[in-house]
Amino acid sequence: MEIAIIQHDIYWASPEKNAKHLECLLEQHPEADLFVLCEMWSTGFATDPEGVAEENKESLDWMIRMSHQHNAAFAGSIATKEDGRYFNRFYFVKPDGSFNYYDKRHLFSYGAEDKHLTQGDSRVVVEWRGVRFLLEVCYDLRFPVWSRNHVDKDSGEAEYDAILYVANWPTSRIEVWNTLLRARAIENQCYVVGVNRIGQDQNCQYCGASAMIDPYGRAIVECERDKKCLTTAALDIDALTSFRKKFPVLRDAESFLLKIED
Repeated sequence: MEIAIIQHDIYWASPEKNAKHLECLLEQHPEADLFVLCEMWSTGFATDPEGVAEENKESLDWMIRMSHQHNAAFAGSIATKEDGRYFNRFYFVKPDGSFNYYDKRHLFSYGAEDKHLTQGDSRVVVEWRGVRFLLEVCYDLRFPVWSRNHVDKDSGEAEYDAILYVANWPTSRIEVWNTLLRARAIENQCYVVGVNRIGQDQNCQYCGASAMIDPYGRAIVECERDKKCLTTAALDIDALTSFRKKFPVLRDAESFLLKIED
């Protein structure tokens, strides 16, 4: 499984401009199984999304076109308006035009995201070309119970193989980002793909530090800070399976059900 991470700047509230910018980056490396964009890649991090969030799905349509054109999945979150409510919605789009989505569970109260957006109420795992991905967004990274990998008691199979984190994570807290990406990979015996933006919006400066982390907590590939970047790396599922069998951390963990209360 070849995964491309795209670390990029974002033009505020300009979906068409951001799409064209990403198309230029994609021309530099058009082949992968999965391309991962950042959080709210088409508008910037709109904690007050009125007038910014998309209702006509133009950015989702762009992801569908790109997925078909590149014969690859595309993943990234979009500020979305639906039935009068706003969501930070993480789409996972496949070349046949089908898609799954996850609505961000942990809304960033420090930035008042919780005052304007509706939180999600369920985890989403997507299978693509033999790899199972858990979809998560930015602030979700701080909540390990929400991302906990579980093992099926009958089959012995883990729930997922990799976590995708798409983010607008500010430079001031970037060492937290670096630490928690590695922690999530180690404790869940999985790969972690973290894609963060660069540049500046109305509130924060962003330096990127996007990376792919292996189950041992080691970086497979990292993007240079403050630089746009499109880089790829392979996830070795055979090696992951072998590691889990040899060192059965997940099987030794406590079993529990997550009860969601609003």
